[in-house]
Amino acid sequence: MTRIPSNERDIIEQAIYLPMLLTVLQRDLDVVEKSPFKLKKPYQTLIENTIRKVQNELAEVKRYLHKNSIRVERLKSDEIFTMYLFLYKGYEEHHNYFNPRLRNRVEELLDFYLSSCSSPKKEKKA
Repeated sequence: MTRIPSNERDIIEQAIYLPMLLTVLQRDLDVVEKSPFKLKKPYQTLIENTIRKVQNELAEVKRYLHKNSIRVERLKSDEIFTMYLFLYKGYEEHHNYFNPRLRNRVEELLDFYLSSCSSPKKEKKA
């Protein structure tokens, strides 16, 4: 049984997912830059804006964890599971995450951030 409240566990899990998402976005940006697209700039801008948004949210998560003396460490990984150590208010908890679930959650976040960064902005009327 975990001693970590669900709202704080959500924040802790963001510290796991957001760095993975940044890795995916950076790799995608590299692919776009090397690709033969005729018009690369819109794709680059979309990915760069998404990276900035994710970086800002990751910074907030890190500040929260630091302020509340919470640490997250990746311990080990195999083909099926990745184990993390959560240090929370003097307690240590080991949590195993199913790798396909990690990938699916990162994909959900990618969809969320890309759609929020690509949503049309309302223009101001003069």
